[in-house]
Amino acid sequence: MTYLDLLDLVQSVIDGVLFGTIYALIGIGFTLIFGVMHKINLSYAAASVGAAYLSLLIVQTAPPALVFVAAALVGGVLGALVYVICFRFLPLNKPLATLMSTVGMLLLIEEAIVHATAGMPQNYPAMFVGSNIDIGPLSLRGDLLFVFVLGCAAMVGLTLLLKRTRLGLATRAVSQQGTAARLCGMNITTTNLSTFVIAGLLGGTAGAMAGAAIGVLSPLLTLPLTVKGLVVTVIGGLGSIPGAIVAGLLVGGFENLFQYWRGVSERDIYVMLLLFAFLVFRPGGLFAPPAGRD
Repeated sequence: MTYLDLLDLVQSVIDGVLFGTIYALIGIGFTLIFGVMHKINLSYAAASVGAAYLSLLIVQTAPPALVFVAAALVGGVLGALVYVICFRFLPLNKPLATLMSTVGMLLLIEEAIVHATAGMPQNYPAMFVGSNIDIGPLSLRGDLLFVFVLGCAAMVGLTLLLKRTRLGLATRAVSQQGTAARLCGMNITTTNLSTFVIAGLLGGTAGAMAGAAIGVLSPLLTLPLTVKGLVVTVIGGLGSIPGAIVAGLLVGGFENLFQYWRGVSERDIYVMLLLFAFLVFRPGGLFAPPAGRD
């Protein structure tokens, strides 16, 4: 490998790690919902992309920066709707019922996007495009740096919310022991709804970040983000927010590494092989919870 090849390889990994912040946020959303309700919301990434699409409605009347705020807020609203439609009135002791309802919601959101846009990609306002930061022979893309910084800010905000607020205390209590939380007077329904809203805020932010990093929004984004979010959740460890963060950056870096070596057509194959390797050698993920007594 020549010096220039090595530089290209390192540059690809750096770009992938920065983009991996999006995967980390999607993984955190899956993890939050699974941690509290022990259910998988397969419509989460689709709702995140849908929130980014809806935020485009204010592009003509607001500065581009406010589009990201709008995407987060719309994501929170969609998160609440998903909870009410797919979880609130379904028997939670029937895992297949909630799982299939979220699959139906995923398809509904995807089809709504396709019909509203005729399946055509939509330009999304990008931030700091062309404002690269050079570090020696390497270059940090301004738009990916913006995505990384915004994602880190969202993660810090979520950590403070979970650790320093009454809502965070209730969320952690319901996650660890729902029956005990109910006996202590906590409203489980309100806590679950709040968790979906918080996850929706993160998802809307992630959808906007994906649009800003790629430059366009497309209905074809829903499936890859869903798959990568689930991969991040499994590799990080089900229910582990730090694990989702680390796994998101890891998957982003490895994805670009595989793309550099094998091309974009084979990139996802090797990401799946990475998932299989974790399932075989470390099935609990990077941050597997300690084993307890049965």
